[in-house]
Amino acid sequence: MTRFLKKGTIPELGFAEFISLAAMMMSLVALSVDTMLPALSEIGRDLGAVDNNSSQLIISLLFLGMASGQLLYGPMSDNTGRKPAIYAGYGLFITGCLLSLMATTLPVMLAGRFLQGFGTAGPRIVSIAIVRDRYAGRAMARVMSFVMTVFIIVPIIAPTLGQGMLFLAGWRAIFMSFLILAMLTLVWFACRQPETLPKEKRVPFSFKQIMGTVMIILGNRSAMGYTVTAGLVFGFFLGYLNSAQQIFQELYALGAEFPYYFAFLALSIGGASLCNARFVLHHTMQFLSIRALISISALSAGFFLIALWNHGHPPLWMLMAYLFATFFGTGILFGNLNALAMDSLGKIAGIGSGVVGSLSTFIALITGTAIGQSYNGTVLPLTAGFFMLSIASLATMRWAEK
Repeated sequence: MTRFLKKGTIPELGFAEFISLAAMMMSLVALSVDTMLPALSEIGRDLGAVDNNSSQLIISLLFLGMASGQLLYGPMSDNTGRKPAIYAGYGLFITGCLLSLMATTLPVMLAGRFLQGFGTAGPRIVSIAIVRDRYAGRAMARVMSFVMTVFIIVPIIAPTLGQGMLFLAGWRAIFMSFLILAMLTLVWFACRQPETLPKEKRVPFSFKQIMGTVMIILGNRSAMGYTVTAGLVFGFFLGYLNSAQQIFQELYALGAEFPYYFAFLALSIGGASLCNARFVLHHTMQFLSIRALISISALSAGFFLIALWNHGHPPLWMLMAYLFATFFGTGILFGNLNALAMDSLGKIAGIGSGVVGSLSTFIALITGTAIGQSYNGTVLPLTAGFFMLSIASLATMRWAEK
């Protein structure tokens, strides 16, 4: 590729710099979730939350905003170009950070978190479009592999960073770090990333086209079935994210050690994602997904009985072993279900990916929030939620394949 796209335009980013920028933009979601986890209880107390479970909404509202935003940014970037859509997303994310940073009540905090989620959907969705604009085939797969490596690293280190900022400067410092990171990344993007969608390739923005795509997916048994399955799987993982801080820091009294346990479990998902890249060379995605769901169902049923025998408070090592094995299966599912949902949507892949992502996130938001809000000082709601949603996922996947 040439050093300059056109005479007088921004110099083209090198491969390493482009990977770094794209990874930073896409990682805003993971940072906005995982860095917050150690601080949820303290934020709830400071802002007058009615009970500890109310603090979980700080996580849920971000996903609600992200689910809403995913429908907008893809078509918007196709119409205005990639850079204006990213600027709009960053603007909303920064506004949400400022609102949360200055919040004195829980409703104001939740409004800020919704804006953060709605905003961060822009960099996340449009960055993938920019990768697609610049690369294709194996080159694109190589780029996305490097970017996904960051997704494996961020959940491992983010809670530790959050715990450190909470200890040194209080929970508002976490939002200040989001603000600084967003502004630095925005300046980096504005100065170094050229527009990748020429005017002659742009298409009109159309709500009618979006709704038409929604109706196509709703009428496509395979796409709809796998979208619902992906939402249910993401739902039990979101239920874990909502209640992890209470389980580890309160039920098991781990205190400042919580980030290390969280990081250990994140390694399981990351390892599964890497293994899945090899598994799909020898097995179909359907085969791997069904085996993963059966394993999660069996593990959850067995562990629920163990937890019940221990009055909802099994030994920590047993909980960690159960979650590690379960999350390995979850990592396999993350790697396959979205691809299966998109497999029959080749002609509408652009808008289709936004619709699939939005619908699955809405489903996950409902089911994951229900699991989190059911937390009662034991691991029983979490384990039961894993079991019921994995069984429902199996049934939905079987329906999708008929």
